Amino acid sequence: MKHASRTRGFTLIELMIVVAIIGILASIALPAYSDYIRRSKIVEATSVLSDLRVRMEQFYQDNRSYDGAALDNCGAGAPAVAKNFTFNCRSLGQTYTATATGSAGRMVGFGFTINEQNVRATTATPAGWGGAQAACWISRKGHC
Repeated sequence: MKHASRTRGFTLIELMIVVAIIGILASIALPAYSDYIRRSKIVEATSVLSDLRVRMEQFYQDNRSYDGAALDNCGAGAPAVAKNFTFNCRSLGQTYTATATGSAGRMVGFGFTINEQNVRATTATPAGWGGAQAACWISRKGHC
């Protein structure tokens, strides 16, 4: 006697197991990806503040003061286009503090500063990002 050939395919249990595994992987990967995107946007603030510091030092070399007509009394102006942060700078003649404040979407709640002595600080972070104030620029949860 010949055995009847059996049709090959997936059972409902096998498909449910695969869907469950995909769901578990997605629940792990999605928050990690979202966090990665947020960390990449922090670079906008830190790079603009670093650039602003260089331009402020150039202004000081020419004028012997940080005071100027741009950006809230600072000698150098903020970038024309900033997607995720607003920038401002306060000058008191021989000192200044430049600030980046999160202004869009998931960047709200972040705050970074730099001054004439190149002291970098994180002044604010959203909940879940560790210490709200740090004597450095936080780029990952709780890490400088």
